[in-house]
Amino acid sequence: MADKTQTKPKSGSVAHKVLVIDVGGTNVKMRMKGQKEATKIPSGPTMTSRKAVDIVKQSTKGWDYDCISLGYPGPIINGRPLREPHNLGGGWVGFDFSKAFGVPVKLINDAAMQAVGSYKGGRMLFLGLGTGLGSAMIVDGVLEPMELAHLGYKNGKTYEDYLGLRGLKRLGKKHWRKQVCKVTELLKVSLGADYVVLGGGNVKKLKECPKGSVIGSNDNAFIGGLLIWGQDMRPHPTVDIGTAAGSVAAKTVKSAIPKVAVPPAAKRSSKTNSKPTK
Repeated sequence: MADKTQTKPKSGSVAHKVLVIDVGGTNVKMRMKGQKEATKIPSGPTMTSRKAVDIVKQSTKGWDYDCISLGYPGPIINGRPLREPHNLGGGWVGFDFSKAFGVPVKLINDAAMQAVGSYKGGRMLFLGLGTGLGSAMIVDGVLEPMELAHLGYKNGKTYEDYLGLRGLKRLGKKHWRKQVCKVTELLKVSLGADYVVLGGGNVKKLKECPKGSVIGSNDNAFIGGLLIWGQDMRPHPTVDIGTAAGSVAAKTVKSAIPKVAVPPAAKRSSKTNSKPTK
C-alpha cells in the first residue's frame, strides 16, 4: 500500500501492539488484535477531542498497546485533521493526540482506514454508509482519501444528504436503498472504478447489492488500522456473508475484480485460509 501512513517493521524489530480507534458520529469503537469484538462508546455532537481521549483511556485501562491508529471522520492532511468533524463536538483540529495518549498516534480518514482493510487490487472505490458518507479510492495500491459526501447531488442537497443518516431518516429505507444503488453505480462509472466496496454501520440495511459492488465487512476498518502500522493479518472477508446482500455480493465479486497484482499481505493470507469469517 503506497500510502504515506504505511510503515513496515524493520527486520528483527518488535511488532507494534496497535490500538485501533474508529471515531464515528454514532460510536467510538476500540479494538486490538486478538479481541473478537470492538468496545463501543456512544459519541454524537457533544463528543469533543478531549472527551474522546478520556473515554478511550478509561475504556482501555489495562490494555497493552504501544501505538494507536485513529480513524477520523474528516479529511486528514499531513497527519492532522483539516477541519472539525460535521457530526461531533469540537477541538479536533490542532489537538496533539500523541501527547494526550502518551504513545505514537497515526491519524487516517475513517473511510480510508476501512478502504485499506478492504482492498483486493485494481481500482477500488470505497463508500461508507454511516452517520455521514465516507469515501476513499485505491488505485493499484495507492490510497487517495476523498470527500465526495459534500458534493452537490440534486435538489440542492449533497450525496451525504441522500446516503447518510439524514437521508435514511428523510427518505425511509425503501427510497434510501434506491438512492444507494443509483449513486453507487453513478460514482463507479464516473471515477472509473473496477469495483465498489460498501461499508459503514448502515450497510446492513441494504437488501440488494448495487451492480459492480460488494458488501465489505466493517471489521475491515480494524484490519486497515493494523495494516498502517505494518502488521501482518490473517485473511479477512471482502464480502460479509452475514449481511442481507452478502449472497448477491459474493456472486458479484468474482467478476467485478480484475486479475491484478494482489497486495503482499493478501497473497500471504490467501494460502492460510480461504474461508470468509462471518
